[in-house]
Amino acid sequence: MSTALQAQERTSMTKSALRQLRQQGKVPGVVYGKELAAPVSVAIDSKELLATLRTNPHSILEMTVPGRGTQPVLLTDIQRDSLSGQVLHVDFHQVNLNEKIQAEVRLDFQGQSPGEKEGGMLQVVLHALEVECVAKDLPASIPVDIGSLGFGDHLTVADLQLPPGIKTTLEPDAVIASVLAPQKDRSEEELEAMDDAAEEREQHRHAAEAVETDR
Repeated sequence: MSTALQAQERTSMTKSALRQLRQQGKVPGVVYGKELAAPVSVAIDSKELLATLRTNPHSILEMTVPGRGTQPVLLTDIQRDSLSGQVLHVDFHQVNLNEKIQAEVRLDFQGQSPGEKEGGMLQVVLHALEVECVAKDLPASIPVDIGSLGFGDHLTVADLQLPPGIKTTLEPDAVIASVLAPQKDRSEEELEAMDDAAEEREQHRHAAEAVETDR
């Protein structure tokens, strides 16, 4: 847990107070968990939060909560403005590091496949993996080696080398990524899959641009 966030407690819940808070460069949020007597309404510096979203969106974080000390938390929900992409509100779940949790872990695709070098296209189906483990063992990411994928090949959950103590809730045959043939050799089904992949990449691009805009 190398990433730490400083939170300040907030008491006013009115729309005008929330608007003023955002104008001051802060993002309203809430921290909840069974070890807290009640959910705590907080405000987080937007620059610190956006840095976390870029680097450790699925990791366990240390958060200093006023009156509750430093707490290990997971970011569980982000609300954004549908037009600007600005982060409007965040939810954090306080966790017990010695208890099992379910959480998403980012997949880190490494290498370049032979199929890509020959003109194929890598289609990423899953960008994160739902896992179950003791909280303190939650990895920041899981490496995915695509260096052996040729045309028509695919990687499934069963092909992943998960760290000790980590298991996924997904089926072993769930596809993570595949390589589509060059355009001239693609079937109608592959072209449809390309359109779907392109749409997903566009959505990720817009999300990334929204983060950059919020800097």
